[in-house]
Amino acid sequence: MVAVNLGFAHYLLDHLYGTIMHRLRLAPQFFSGGWGGQNMVLLEQITRQLLQQGLQQVSAQHWPPPAVRPIWKTVWESRTAKLQEGIFVTPCEELVRRALPFESQTARVRLLTPKNAPRHRSSCVVHLAGTGDHGFERRLRIGGPLLKENIATLVLESPYYGNRRPKLQRGARLLCVSDLLLLGRATIEETRSLLHWLDKEEGYGKLGVCGLSMGGVHAAMVGSLHPTPLAILPLLAPHSAAAAFCEGILQYGTAWDVLMRDEAAATGMTLEKTMERMRTILSLTDVTKFPIPKNPKAVIFVAATDDGYIPKHSVQQLHDAWPESEVRWVTGGHVSSFILHNKAFQQAIRDGLQRLD
Repeated sequence: MVAVNLGFAHYLLDHLYGTIMHRLRLAPQFFSGGWGGQNMVLLEQITRQLLQQGLQQVSAQHWPPPAVRPIWKTVWESRTAKLQEGIFVTPCEELVRRALPFESQTARVRLLTPKNAPRHRSSCVVHLAGTGDHGFERRLRIGGPLLKENIATLVLESPYYGNRRPKLQRGARLLCVSDLLLLGRATIEETRSLLHWLDKEEGYGKLGVCGLSMGGVHAAMVGSLHPTPLAILPLLAPHSAAAAFCEGILQYGTAWDVLMRDEAAATGMTLEKTMERMRTILSLTDVTKFPIPKNPKAVIFVAATDDGYIPKHSVQQLHDAWPESEVRWVTGGHVSSFILHNKAFQQAIRDGLQRLD
């Protein structure tokens, strides 16, 4: 009975947070600018072509990815560790780069490394952002304790977030649905280039990719497309953005009335039809359509037992699509697990890297 009540409390916390942030409209809604016009049309065409041609085949044809060589400055340095910040121009193809807001076209990363540890005996994990995770600090706190085990952390600031946020956007509330797809596409391409740089130019012995919530979806996509085995750690992540925006609490923070009125939508759209269109568009983010990673045993999902944002069946769908992957359940909701379960996230990173031996 105590466990059941505790689980309900975590679930209630998610809904309380969601009510304050979304249902009471104390924060701007997602997609208050509509579907995204020509950007939406462009992204749908590009993504559907990739799916039709076969993601694995297209990925192989476009490997290695465009090179990135960040320009670095030292943030701080101690006897045992070093934190650097770097910038580089997004390596996305020209069509995608032009569609991104000007502010998002320059990528920013921070790299936290142990000192005096040979690169070939060290590991590095790229950490990708969840919804609303501006800057670097949240993910650096996850990676920091791993330094003593020679595990470096590279944190990518997402397009549309932090210094890459467009001037017209308030907080994390993307203006258009097309922005969500552009954010994902750019994040995936930037991460692929960074992993190639970490491997070929920096010479790390093992590599991984990790992400919280939305970042976990992106991490799974990147890991799926990588030509060699990676540790893949999707944390509190759904199999698709559709699960978050059409089933979870984020549906209450979505500007459905605007989307219904948007000229890009068909005349006479009802809420039900608008939500169905959203599901169809966001099915383009369905990771179960992606190839199985090269070493699925090094894939560890960490999911919350009482998550109000991510349905349990969504986690299970991705686990089922990738046989030999592992799901670890932590007691909590989406919000509380962000706060309480760093140690579980860190252990998943350790174990995923270990399984690359």
